[in-house]
Amino acid sequence: MATARLDYVAPWWTYWLHNFPHFNLFLQPVDGTFRPEEESYQQSLITLACVGAVGMSLSLLVLTIYLICLCCYCKDMDEDSKRPETCCVTWAAVITGLVMCSAVGVGFYGNSEANDGVYQLTYSLYGANRTLGSVENLVAGSLGDVQSGLRQHLERLDEIFAARADYLQTLRFMRLMVNNVIGELTELPDVTRANVDLAAIADRTALLEYYRWLTYLLLLILDLVICLAMCLGMAKHSRWLLITIMAFVALSLILSWASLGAGTATAVATSDFCVSPDKFIVNQTKDVLTADVAHYYLYCSPNLPNPFQRSMTVCQRSLTTMQNQILGLLQFSVPFFPTAERDLLGIQRLLNASEFNVRQLTVLLDCRGLHKDYVDALMGVCYDGVEGLLYLSLFSLLAACALSVMLCTVFRLWTLMGSRDREYDDIDEEDPFNPEARRISYNSRRSNIHSFCSFTSSLDSQTSHQPPHHQSASNVMPPPEYMNQVMLFGGSPRYENLPLIGRGSPPPSLKTVTSAV
Repeated sequence: MATARLDYVAPWWTYWLHNFPHFNLFLQPVDGTFRPEEESYQQSLITLACVGAVGMSLSLLVLTIYLICLCCYCKDMDEDSKRPETCCVTWAAVITGLVMCSAVGVGFYGNSEANDGVYQLTYSLYGANRTLGSVENLVAGSLGDVQSGLRQHLERLDEIFAARADYLQTLRFMRLMVNNVIGELTELPDVTRANVDLAAIADRTALLEYYRWLTYLLLLILDLVICLAMCLGMAKHSRWLLITIMAFVALSLILSWASLGAGTATAVATSDFCVSPDKFIVNQTKDVLTADVAHYYLYCSPNLPNPFQRSMTVCQRSLTTMQNQILGLLQFSVPFFPTAERDLLGIQRLLNASEFNVRQLTVLLDCRGLHKDYVDALMGVCYDGVEGLLYLSLFSLLAACALSVMLCTVFRLWTLMGSRDREYDDIDEEDPFNPEARRISYNSRRSNIHSFCSFTSSLDSQTSHQPPHHQSASNVMPPPEYMNQVMLFGGSPRYENLPLIGRGSPPPSLKTVTSAV
């Protein structure tokens, strides 16, 4: 038995999870033995699943306290401070994003590990199902051949050998051998129900695993999208984007705490099974298999006797004895009863087929094949499966904490955006250094230029229709074109470098160079 136990040793993390306290709904301690059909054990799993609800309550409490402190802080802010400090918010967002990305990486690894473990479990269940199905088919085929085919041939041979008492005695001996084979095959354990249960369990497990894997994959993708949207919202300072982020962060926070509770309960229940799987399987198969048969396949120890060895030996010897009897009848009776040759050859073919089936049964009923499937299933569930659940629980915990901090960061960023808007509202429009005021002043000057140009053009058109006054024209000096340009451009220094039209002098920069030379 010790040799067989080396094939499977429960990992340390299953013992660690198994030692978690088990309480029912009334907080009374419950035995940690894997008993999923009992109500007290189910209540202990529900209590473990409430860890997610406790974490969600703590997150809501922390967020409430933070919002209250944030509101008080905003009321007590100094009105003279125009730009609140945003360094802490930026670093908090960066650290939260890094933690979230790390949690997503852990989640992808845990999801893959859990999927591999469940796949190994279902593969082993299907392998054991094929083995049990082959055993069932071989037993049914051998019984059919012996019960129907051999008896029909023996009845016809009774009619043919009716005059020979020695041949009839040989036929009666063969009937005794046939009854021995039928009795031994009938006493084999009925594996039909076990076969159906294994197939149903494998199908149900594969379906549940597909939905579990898909749910975690969507949750991981949602967390990544939230991180990217958070970066975009901080860069764009978009309020509607921040509102959308807050909604999805709240949804992901609820899902993360819920997945933490479900993952913890599932990991503890699986660990309870992995610590002592043999006891549970013996109790579940007691209506189908006897205890010695169950222990033979669960341990597969050379010290344990094969419960099918005696039956297979009796069948093999009975079939061999009948083969010898048929060979003797073929040798001595066919020359006197040629019509018996057909039935004797038919019996020989059936005996050959039955002997082949018995040999296959002996191989399939050996413990090594089914025990390998059993150990592979345990390794998949208790190593890869539980390890993946632990990583997924770690992902849920990290993601929930990071999302809580991210929600606080979004609230703080919202207040900073409100403070920035109030700063722009407080800017004096008469301030000459205000870009908005300079833009408005420039637009007003452009409108004045347009009005002045319109006035001068209208004045020129009026004077063109009047006769010229030579005296007044000779007495009034026209304004220099430089002054006209100054009036046009409002005296702005940005037009200082324009060519001075009509003055006959170079630009100021050229004059400076000339004087220097």
